[in-house]
Amino acid sequence: MHPLVSPLSDCRLQPDDPCRVGIMVLEDLSCQDLRHLEPLILKSERPWIAVGTSDQCDDPEMRRIMAHLSHSLVSPQVDLLRLSILMEHAAELSMLQQRDREEQRMSAAAEDSEYEFVGTTPVMWNLFKTIRKVAVVDAPVFISGESGTGKELTAQAIHERSTRSRQPFHAINCGALPEHLIQSELFGHEKGAFTGASQRKIGRIEAADGGTLFLDEIGDLPLELQVNLLRFLEMRCIQRVGGLEDIPVDVRIVAATHVNLELAVKEGRFREDLYHRLNVLQVQVPALREHSEDIEILARFFFERFSCEKASCLKGFSREALSVMQRYHWPGNVRELINRVRRAMVMCENRLIQPEDLGIERRGLNRHQITLEEVREEAERDALLSALGRNKYRVNAAAKELGVSRVTIYRLLDKHGISRTPPQEAAFS
Repeated sequence: MHPLVSPLSDCRLQPDDPCRVGIMVLEDLSCQDLRHLEPLILKSERPWIAVGTSDQCDDPEMRRIMAHLSHSLVSPQVDLLRLSILMEHAAELSMLQQRDREEQRMSAAAEDSEYEFVGTTPVMWNLFKTIRKVAVVDAPVFISGESGTGKELTAQAIHERSTRSRQPFHAINCGALPEHLIQSELFGHEKGAFTGASQRKIGRIEAADGGTLFLDEIGDLPLELQVNLLRFLEMRCIQRVGGLEDIPVDVRIVAATHVNLELAVKEGRFREDLYHRLNVLQVQVPALREHSEDIEILARFFFERFSCEKASCLKGFSREALSVMQRYHWPGNVRELINRVRRAMVMCENRLIQPEDLGIERRGLNRHQITLEEVREEAERDALLSALGRNKYRVNAAAKELGVSRVTIYRLLDKHGISRTPPQEAAFS
């Protein structure tokens, strides 16, 4: 228990117990003391009652902090019955606030789940396996992959399977913020640190204390800020902009980019020492064209996920639409697939989605096949993988669906170099 927190509250600042009420005694409490307590109090997600007099809040900064942190202010001579009633009301309010936070978190989780990992191919099983391995250790993780492949979802999956899963997960896109705001966003700032800094701000690194910070598009981080991030990774301390105090922070860094950082290091656009600090554990998220066998499964998965957006007469995809999706290059990867499927579900006026509903031109497709035999081989392999995926690698069921024998299935697996090992799971969420 912090010495500045009254034992009346029996409070240990545990954020997973939000319905209890904390009590702070303001006697001999300075602004500096409150600054140390502020992140802990905010993290506790509970109401706090301050015990003191109005004279103890003469300092404007003290008043601002107390107005921001405390549920109410009572005098040291307060009647215990009145204090008890006040604490009871604060606890009831806390319960309502907690319900609201839980609903917001559930809503956010539902939004995030639209990008749930789905796949039945060996390349996706390897990704699932890698995520599990890196999640159980606490070293920095570097995620690489093209835009739209699901790098943030990968970072969330790592966090959710780690020992930090009950602590915060914060994500920041380094390429989406103006250069002059990135330092304040990451490290926070003190009041008066620059024009417009009317109050102290807790940065993303400090806010993620105990949890995971995901730095997306780390390759866009300016060189001068790369030095500050490197210092944090080495010292595990930060300084807010305009401050001199070293603030210890325990956070796991997961970084990602779609650019080649090794090339950026050679060209002097990214610090080599920072690259090696971030690149302790590596996760490569495959492009959709690298597991094209999953396209049909993904399309049907998102069709069901967003079924509330479609007309009641719409039943699914035509064979032509599935064939076109299979041959399309998907430069935007899974994100593009989701967008095209959702748009088609809204625009389609037939029972089955057609290629034109997806907005994919047949004549613009990449045609890799040259001979009729190559076309047949490709179609045979796709049909085999799709049947195995739909039947979770149960050979008997796949053989029955395709109208062939089990022996034929095994022969085709060997012919096309497909692993006989069944997947551990078809969806990873």
